[in-house]
Amino acid sequence: MVDVFVCKAGELKDGEVRIVSARDVDVGVYRHGGKYYAYRNQCAHQGGPACEGIMLPKVEDVLGPDRTHNGMRFNEGEMHIICPWHGWEYKLESGECATDRRIRLQKFAVTEKDGAIYIAL
Repeated sequence: MVDVFVCKAGELKDGEVRIVSARDVDVGVYRHGGKYYAYRNQCAHQGGPACEGIMLPKVEDVLGPDRTHNGMRFNEGEMHIICPWHGWEYKLESGECATDRRIRLQKFAVTEKDGAIYIAL
């Protein structure tokens, strides 16, 4: 494994992503809630650039007591990465596909040392 420089600590603002290319791999590095997450920039569906899509909170149905549909809402507690090619969604914290937990993005370890952020490739 090799540590690859991403940015200086604090340079990547909360809610931002940076694509890093090293060793023939593109990796999306996210900062959210003060934590860092890194995933291979390759959607499990058709190889699209998953990390180049948008990041949005999970969309949930709002159901009434009688199970009637009362609209939708964003769940800010679960952020999703959305692939720009076909809209496949992945949970930011785990890389799991939102509709099938058996499918996931390849995850990389992120470390902070000496005032900089690195990913292990």
